[in-house]
Amino acid sequence: MDSGTRTWAMILHLSTLAGFTAIPLLGLVAPILIWQLKKESMPELDAHGKVVANFLLSMFIYMLVAGLLIFVFIGIPLMFALWLVAIVFPIIGGIKANDGIVWKYPMMIQFF
Repeated sequence: MDSGTRTWAMILHLSTLAGFTAIPLLGLVAPILIWQLKKESMPELDAHGKVVANFLLSMFIYMLVAGLLIFVFIGIPLMFALWLVAIVFPIIGGIKANDGIVWKYPMMIQFF
């Protein structure tokens, strides 16, 4: 994998953190846009895009379940743990992508 592809793969992973800015949905839209716009010119980026899309969908499902479990009080620590995962996993994925490795996030559901 060349340097440019590794850089875009890193940006793809780290773009999920954009949701923690003033524009909440940016963390969902930016990685999908990068993946879809760059996967034709950089075929190696497709694997990273699938990993990130699986992560986003899995986190949505986990957050939904944790939100429902708030009524039995287990949801609050689950939400905190998911919040931490949403920060740490993309950073690790971005570092690995910069090294040329496709890192599959732990506990993510395989949709793609």
